[in-house]
Amino acid sequence: MRMSVVGTGYLGATHAACMAALGHDVIGIDTDPAKVAALSSGTVPFWEPGLDTVLQDSLRSGRLHFTTDVTEATDAAVHFICVGTPQRSDSPAADLTHVHGAVSALLPILTPESLVVGKSTVPVGTAAEIADHVAATGARVAWNPEFLREGHAVDDTLHPDRLVFGVRDAISEATLCEVYATLLADGTPLLVTDFATAELVKVSANAFLATKISFINAMAEVCEATGGDILTLSTALGLDPRIGPQFLRAGLGFGGGCLPKDIRAFMARAGELGVDEALMFLRNIDDINIRRRQHTVDLTIEALNGSARGRRVAAWGAAFKPDSDDVRDSPALHVAAALREAGADVVVHDPRAMDNARRLFPDLSYAASALDAARDADVVLLLTEWRDYNELDPAEVAAVTRQASLIDARNALDVDRWRSAGWTYRALGRPLA
Repeated sequence: MRMSVVGTGYLGATHAACMAALGHDVIGIDTDPAKVAALSSGTVPFWEPGLDTVLQDSLRSGRLHFTTDVTEATDAAVHFICVGTPQRSDSPAADLTHVHGAVSALLPILTPESLVVGKSTVPVGTAAEIADHVAATGARVAWNPEFLREGHAVDDTLHPDRLVFGVRDAISEATLCEVYATLLADGTPLLVTDFATAELVKVSANAFLATKISFINAMAEVCEATGGDILTLSTALGLDPRIGPQFLRAGLGFGGGCLPKDIRAFMARAGELGVDEALMFLRNIDDINIRRRQHTVDLTIEALNGSARGRRVAAWGAAFKPDSDDVRDSPALHVAAALREAGADVVVHDPRAMDNARRLFPDLSYAASALDAARDADVVLLLTEWRDYNELDPAEVAAVTRQASLIDARNALDVDRWRSAGWTYRALGRPLA
């Protein structure tokens, strides 16, 4: 099929490249000429494992190209909306400026044969608004939420655990079935529903994941107060088939460009709909998540005998999660910046997110390696659970630090290995020894 993908950020670039890999003729559209130029040359402007290969293969096939000119998609049958929906600057609600801008840009080329498909995460009711907006063109609208995990986006696109179609007519459903024919033939489960349910699936999934993460972090607080061990507690809970082990690793909490802003936007939309009491618990979820960051700062200052001023802190990790260079709402950088504000000399290292971190926090110091970051440090913080840090030799790191003091804010390192190398090891929700 001939299709366009409007917005070539993390979601759009991945979707465009993967749709071309499935055999479709795809044109990626963006207002940023630099982004279009980079993608056209086969360069992914962010880190996502495997995407560079899919992008380059799709470009070579001739089935994928990028442009700033929406009229080049005049003959496309399907138009995917893949733009960002950040949090508004004046409220917790989602900013739909890019979504409505994308639809407005498409209006001149829409026909009764066109299908506009939303993939962006939006407040419930947005699809119906877009349908009203394009009604005069005769174009149809569908909602097809994305469920991408950063670090696994290519696999999640080409081998999804489910497809959700929010449609109002059989033609839209049939068109989407043609788009995803290869995936459906491979047995991917399909749920066909209405606009509202399709929109709610994504935000509900994110709200549930955020709840599970914050629950185990709340239990970590209880463990610290009682001498319990959150790792053993998590293992016991995960063995219950009703609960399962995923997202039960206590630590610094969630961040990134999805979960934090999505649960806030969900609460805001519930308020607009008059059902805010139904989602009041999400406010506590958000509070618990933010509290873990301050708790890590407090533990660090405690490890520095009550004052961070003039002390050197090594911060391992800047991305909000491993296998990503995304630093949006990163707990790691939040902690690093708070400690610098408290007077510490904070040196940051991350395997992939250094450039993005520098742009966002230019006042922090940065090191080319984890060992360089730890040099002369009074305390080392593990803030993003990159496997690179698991592979370090604790004795080698201890040899360059001022004090062999470690705070594992992700419960990711082998406590016995580090303690046997002489480290004072502290982890969130675990006993001191």
